[in-house]
Amino acid sequence: MSENSAPPVNRMVITILSLAGFFVAFYMLAHSLGWTGPLVCGVGDCATVQSSKYARVGPLPVAALGLVGYMLILGMAFLGIQPGQRNATIVSRALVGLSTVALLFSAYLTYLEAYVIHAWCQWCVISAILATLIFIAALPEWKRLGGNDA
Repeated sequence: MSENSAPPVNRMVITILSLAGFFVAFYMLAHSLGWTGPLVCGVGDCATVQSSKYARVGPLPVAALGLVGYMLILGMAFLGIQPGQRNATIVSRALVGLSTVALLFSAYLTYLEAYVIHAWCQWCVISAILATLIFIAALPEWKRLGGNDA
């Protein structure tokens, strides 16, 4: 791919999806830190999910991990659409790795909602859908990993 060609569409899609994920995670984090009132949850039982012991990993709210994850993905995808980085395999490696971690962590959290907590949070489901779409959008990066620019 020429450096003067259009940015990879999948990376632009990842940028938009990760930005949406950032806002979802920020809303959830703001709630867990007491910056907002009750969660607006039209579907499901967000309060039950967010008050469960699984809403934290040690001292950190799960939403903080999501926020950092989405920021990392956003940063790498944005870097990957810049003319000097469109062929950089480090960007491809990062997008494949980060999107895989996001997908697996979301799958684990979805499992907890379904089989352990027995409640659903619409924001968690939206985040899981976004993580899945980011993973799918990152699949073309496997092809780019054959390049030689690190």
